[in-house]
Amino acid sequence: MFGLKKSEKTASGETPEQTQERLDAEVSGAKKGPTPKRKDQVAARRRPLVSADRAQAKVNDRQRRAAEQEKIRIGMATGQEQYLLPRDRGPQRRFARNFVDRRTCLAEWFFPIVIVFFIVSIGFSGLLGIQGQAVATIAMYVVFLLVAIDMFITSRMLKRAILAKFGAPERGVIWYGTFRSMQMRFMRQPKAQVKRGESID
Repeated sequence: MFGLKKSEKTASGETPEQTQERLDAEVSGAKKGPTPKRKDQVAARRRPLVSADRAQAKVNDRQRRAAEQEKIRIGMATGQEQYLLPRDRGPQRRFARNFVDRRTCLAEWFFPIVIVFFIVSIGFSGLLGIQGQAVATIAMYVVFLLVAIDMFITSRMLKRAILAKFGAPERGVIWYGTFRSMQMRFMRQPKAQVKRGESID
């Protein structure tokens, strides 16, 4: 009876509660409404762990994996250590690759020569005759011998270079470099990082 009831309004048409809220808003800034509850704020920030669009999620995952595989492929081709297979890792194997890649080896042309030999001997056997086939066979044996000699020279030179640089060759590194000399330069993996004749010291 001595004060205003909660339902009574002031002269401005506001209840005491509304007046207090308006004053608070003016002091703290333009407040649009009551402060949201904590659980409502958490719910608004929450995101689903699994995308609602499964088709788009699969597409994104496929693109991500493709990008990772491309990164690994480029890393392996360029000889980045973290992307190499265990057989290609290590300073001695890197040195062996560079040593072989800087040389011009007869063994590099072994497989192309063999392919040409078989094509000629089978496809043109009638034109060659017996004597022609005998000559082609002898020529093939000569190529085998020259390639064997070339690989032997490569292996000895590589061993001396590794001994001079590292003290002792790791197991399998000489054969690793020698076998690489039999591959065509553009087919080698990791790809050649030095030019022919370039110094690697």
